[in-house]
Amino acid sequence: MNKKAVCIISGGMDSALAAKIAKRDGYEIIALHFNYNQRTQDKELECFELIAKDLEVKDKYVIDLDFFKQIGATALIGNEIDVPTDGIKPGVPVTYVPYRNGIFLSIAAAVAQKHSADALFIGVVEEDSSGYPDCRESFIKSIENSINLGLRDDRNLKIKTPLIHLSKADIVKKSLELGVKLEHTWSCYKNSDKACGVCDSCRLRLKGFKEANAKDPIEYEV
Repeated sequence: MNKKAVCIISGGMDSALAAKIAKRDGYEIIALHFNYNQRTQDKELECFELIAKDLEVKDKYVIDLDFFKQIGATALIGNEIDVPTDGIKPGVPVTYVPYRNGIFLSIAAAVAQKHSADALFIGVVEEDSSGYPDCRESFIKSIENSINLGLRDDRNLKIKTPLIHLSKADIVKKSLELGVKLEHTWSCYKNSDKACGVCDSCRLRLKGFKEANAKDPIEYEV
């Protein structure tokens, strides 16, 4: 019987690599993507479809979470808060979407239960992330325990975070090593045509490519 993993794939570089690692490790992948009214929703969905095709995924889910728009409180949804473009600063940035990974993982656990999956893969990065609290290893370990308390007793679901202690440069290098098509990934918080090059996510991505001595295959405004 094949081991199965639900892979949360945003369309970004980190989740694409995490899913590629799952495939390398012998998992049959169930791809999961969320639309939550984020600014670059259509572009992220397009990238998810490309990544799923690259991975030869058979089962995939695209789940709409409209309630995030009602909650707001983030620069990634709506126009009330601008996406910062003046450089990465200490603390939790306004691009943090309240408890997003906790909600994503809870839904992913339900999908995993349906498919009798052994693991969830999520591309969270702790050391070189934007300071999001739901990317911390302590949070992932805690929610893994809580999820298993709420699942049938015949399963023990593991949450795999293969990138959690990597830098963006490490992620670029590993992606190139494993043949991840980085031209099929998107990181920009603002734009869907050419990446802005100045939001926190673009800055982290560009820094990673520079430190890895590699060329980013996507186009940038700046």
